[in-house]
Amino acid sequence: MAYYDYASAFGRSFFLAFATLLPILNPPAVTPIFLTLTDGASHGTRVDLARRVAINATLLMIGSLIAGNVVLGFFGISLAAVRVGGGLLVMYSGWRLVNSADADSDGKAQMAQVFTPEIARARAFYPLAFPISVGPGCISAAITVGASLRGQHPSPLMSATQYAGALPGLLAVGWILFLCLRFGEPLLGKLGVNGTAIFMRMSAFVLLCLGVQICWDGAHDLFLSLMRDAQHLAASAS
Repeated sequence: MAYYDYASAFGRSFFLAFATLLPILNPPAVTPIFLTLTDGASHGTRVDLARRVAINATLLMIGSLIAGNVVLGFFGISLAAVRVGGGLLVMYSGWRLVNSADADSDGKAQMAQVFTPEIARARAFYPLAFPISVGPGCISAAITVGASLRGQHPSPLMSATQYAGALPGLLAVGWILFLCLRFGEPLLGKLGVNGTAIFMRMSAFVLLCLGVQICWDGAHDLFLSLMRDAQHLAASAS
């Protein structure tokens, strides 16, 4: 294959991981909850906690993207079925974000109310990284992205290139989460309620389109598999 093919696969994988995970993780919606949990904390404590939460969230997404496929293989679930199911889940998440004025932050806010700032500092992984930042929907989307990348090309080198492109996409999502948590107060002040709503609705529409594409790819593979089975049965019968 030409160098352009690998570069193109790298770029597509980066965009797929970045554009799929960013709207579901939704850093602007996590930021107000983070600020509430760290109310009264010193500047250094808040910066350190933002860094820890972003690192934990990124590792959780990477682990889901890579190890999720191993779990699927253990249970014998096909990649096409994962694409259909995961695509439907991504579509559902995007649809909810498009039609939700609060960007699906109500459940996270209710969970955050039971934690004092002291408990929040002691729990950089739970609940700040999981499930407030990276929830079940984000984990499912990461597994779906990993399964989609795994089945796109039979070449091991091309598959490695696709995974190599997806990992920086997840790192970029984690970096944006850190920036939102680190500079949450001035950032929310500049964006305002309307700016945040517009940003999330545009991201949600992209997410909805990606979900449709993932689901279509899986349904296409299932249909081809069904046609092959039908041809084999017809050949055996004749």
